Amino acid sequence: MATCAPDPLFHLEDFHDETSQKASKEQFKIPASSEMAHEKAQSHTSTIPKSEVPSYDDGSTSFSTADAPQIVRNKVPMRRKLLAPNPDSEEPFDANEAQVLPQIFISNKTYTYDERVALFCDHIIGQCSAEDADDAISFYIIEKLASKRSLTAVWKTSPEVLLVNCDIGDLPFVGVLVDVNCTPCEGKNLPLRVSVSVAEPYSSNIANLPRELVEDVLREHDYSVPILDVYPIQGMGADVDNIAEYLEHARFFYDFLWRDWDEEEECDEYAGLIEKRIQLYYDIQDGTIPGPISERYRKTLEEYRSKRLDLTKFQTKIRGEALPGEAVECWKKYYEMSMLCGLLKFWEDLRLRSHGPFYPRIYKRRKGQRTSGRIVTHIVAQIMTTDMIKNFSADTLIQQHDSLSAALDSCFSGDTVVVFPGEYHAVALASLTDDITIKGEGEKKEVVFYSDPSHDNFVASKASKVMLMNLTLVQHGTCDGIVVVESGQLTLDNCVLKCQGTGVCVLTGASLVMKNCEISGAKGAGVELYPGSVAELHRNEIHHCSNQLAKDSQGGINLKVLPQPQLKLTDNHIHDNHGYGVTILVPDNLYKASEDLEQTASGDKNETDYLSKALQNLSLEITTNKLESNTKGDIGLLCKMWVNS
Repeated sequence: MATCAPDPLFHLEDFHDETSQKASKEQFKIPASSEMAHEKAQSHTSTIPKSEVPSYDDGSTSFSTADAPQIVRNKVPMRRKLLAPNPDSEEPFDANEAQVLPQIFISNKTYTYDERVALFCDHIIGQCSAEDADDAISFYIIEKLASKRSLTAVWKTSPEVLLVNCDIGDLPFVGVLVDVNCTPCEGKNLPLRVSVSVAEPYSSNIANLPRELVEDVLREHDYSVPILDVYPIQGMGADVDNIAEYLEHARFFYDFLWRDWDEEEECDEYAGLIEKRIQLYYDIQDGTIPGPISERYRKTLEEYRSKRLDLTKFQTKIRGEALPGEAVECWKKYYEMSMLCGLLKFWEDLRLRSHGPFYPRIYKRRKGQRTSGRIVTHIVAQIMTTDMIKNFSADTLIQQHDSLSAALDSCFSGDTVVVFPGEYHAVALASLTDDITIKGEGEKKEVVFYSDPSHDNFVASKASKVMLMNLTLVQHGTCDGIVVVESGQLTLDNCVLKCQGTGVCVLTGASLVMKNCEISGAKGAGVELYPGSVAELHRNEIHHCSNQLAKDSQGGINLKVLPQPQLKLTDNHIHDNHGYGVTILVPDNLYKASEDLEQTASGDKNETDYLSKALQNLSLEITTNKLESNTKGDIGLLCKMWVNS
């Protein structure tokens, strides 16, 4: 794993001396979450991509103080108390309350993936390295600032900058109306800073915020603030509106595309890396990555930033040579941060995030058969009666368990687990490594398995042959597919699958046999076949899947080609899915190449012909199936950029 921070055991001699601090940064290459990154990436309103992130396109300017690291400053801390109440009166000493802030400009323009790539990768970043990204963003903003000499804006800053020992509740920011000189301040480190002064009438989102306090804080910083903390107000003309849009783009870069480790690692094509992050952002936005998985990513990013900040704060407290205990704690924090950094990088690689949330899984070791060669039937029930085993043969070896987990932990290859009616939670279903059969006794609706929200998987099979029979699977909180066939063959017989995340996923080289089953509620496709997988579906009902209403809904069954999966469908009912009943997902570069060939030969493109050719190339057998009420039709092509895992 690539290093995401330098030797954690560095020491700064004097944090109040600006020159020595700069020298220390050069000597030890302080992590980006220290003062430089605070000024650059966290001084403005900061958000982290969520399962449904409100982008700046729709006007979100939310600010989370938890996301903004507070670092040791090289000047006297700027926090102040609000005016205390006058002991002789209920009024504060200063009765002149601030006016309400005017409305800031919010662009209503939305941007497509291609437009974002063209803007950031081609126009702004271009051939720049990560180290030059700040310069590129600053040049982009300066280019637009040249059109205006001054403007009025809201200066937004973290509450900790101005307030201390105050109950501010969930106050996201402190805002003050200021006049902005659009000429960038000279002699200041990046990111770009501009000169400001308190505007008239004095206005703030905190009514009793003293003007003298604001003036004092601005004076300490030579009346200059980071340009990304400035939000132009609306109604000031097209030039100011354009400046506001440029600032939104810059904030988008630091909020969603910039990573703290970018300057610390070599990257041959930084624009290519930014393009991957734009793809990740849009995959979260349009639901390609299901909500639970994107939420896991968001939490990982938050945890990484928190760990990095924690490490930086700990380093600053070390004076002189680190004590042994301090050294151990420092390295511990460093490696915790490094591991989270590595996990986040998985998400940025399209080849590695083609499936699942990409957390390292610890699989059970395959036991194989017992040394004695004997086969055991495991009964899961609180109390066992003779009536339960009346249908078993006289030579059946029986072992009774109170819980499903205990039964699965005791299984060897060839064993059978018989589960009597009840509701069960089983972590062990997330890693089935031995060839076993799990079947419910009685009505399938009476034998209910619930997922464990703390695990990525509900059911994950990698044994040669696993069979699940007569069961109901109810997914709650797990991120991955309700059933994932990672390798070998899994048979689902007479089961009900109530999805909350993705549906049944069959990975490359794996095989699925599913019959007499019902799948519903998946945010993605009900059944998703990865390249080179095999599936036989007989007499199943797949309905109300792809219900997240993503832009490119994958419908009831989704096939990813190259190499082609094999699918055999017989007597299935596929209905009421958002998208096609059966979707064939083709890489857009392959489709475009085919279009070019067809245009060369015939002068036009014909999607119907291409679909016909795709069906011929696939090992796809479709007989006696009923496909109806799917929003886009029965069978269709979906062209999209993706990379095989």
